[in-house]
Amino acid sequence: SSKVAKILRGKHKPSFTPHIDLRQVVVINAEKIKLTGKKFENKEYISHSGYPGGQKTKTAKQVFDKNPSILVEKAVKGMLPKTKLGSSIFSNLKVYAGEIHKHTAQNPKLINLKEY
Repeated sequence: SSKVAKILRGKHKPSFTPHIDLRQVVVINAEKIKLTGKKFENKEYISHSGYPGGQKTKTAKQVFDKNPSILVEKAVKGMLPKTKLGSSIFSNLKVYAGEIHKHTAQNPKLINLKEY
């Protein structure tokens, strides 16, 4: 996810400008991610409804079973700036659990992250 955040932000280009968001990134095969160690059992994601006593925690395994793309989205969002620009950059990220996605008309270029 650090490589995806770097590509999404545009830091891999020599013409990197911090205040510009450049491109859209489509991530496929999110169900094939691997977490090191015991992160599937120990890592917790916390949400709060805004009401007293409304805090809920879920393990990474529970989040993965519901929707594996959420894990990738949360990891990448945590690496982006916490500003309006970070929000607009995050809207350029599309994550899909399988290989099928609806962005084939844009002719996306395949980037293998293992070789990147």
